[in-house]
Amino acid sequence: MPHAHLADARPTWTPTTRAVAFALAATSIAALLSEFYGVSSMRAFVLWVQLPAMVVLLAWAVAARSRGDGRLAHAVFVGLAAGFVAALAYDVFRLPFVYARPLGIDGIVPAMPLFKVFPRFGAMILGQPLEQTAYSLQAQLLGWAYHFSNGATFGVMYLALAGDPARRSPWWGIVFAVGLEIGLLLTPYAQLFGITITPTFIAATLTAHLVFGAVMGLLAKRWWRAA
Repeated sequence: MPHAHLADARPTWTPTTRAVAFALAATSIAALLSEFYGVSSMRAFVLWVQLPAMVVLLAWAVAARSRGDGRLAHAVFVGLAAGFVAALAYDVFRLPFVYARPLGIDGIVPAMPLFKVFPRFGAMILGQPLEQTAYSLQAQLLGWAYHFSNGATFGVMYLALAGDPARRSPWWGIVFAVGLEIGLLLTPYAQLFGITITPTFIAATLTAHLVFGAVMGLLAKRWWRAA
């Protein structure tokens, strides 16, 4: 059962407010999709849509909490935290694939450049060429920051869909993450970043998304109840 301050708060974590929170959080992944489909450059979308949307989402949550509306604020912050930690777990799982050759385990774990997209994200946000011989530190940091922005906002999107994660099985987090993986494969993602789609690649990335979804679902359920 949620803590009393959540149960007694005005019921503003409603289908309508959940839809708004979902839309605001979805601007993070939408920045990349806008580039894929020629709607906008990623740089313009991040500067003029995603960043303002994140400010609005956080300000909304803080304002809601200050009015005694604990449920909406709790959902946003639990979602951000669960998604961020799940993204960390996702990347830790992928480390053996990325460093298989330096670690000398490529006979056991296939070597795959699963982190190669991150500096490219940063280059796109900076308005630089996608392919470079050496990416700047700024591009590297921005790319990783964007990656974790996606992870955190996926957590908010999951909470918006779940409503009350305490009443949902963590398996729903896995379903959500598998949906992300399928959606990723249907976009021009691999083509744009020069990634060859093989059964091994699909198996590795699908398993990584299962890890992401399981961690996110479990943490969302636990942290929602702990308030």
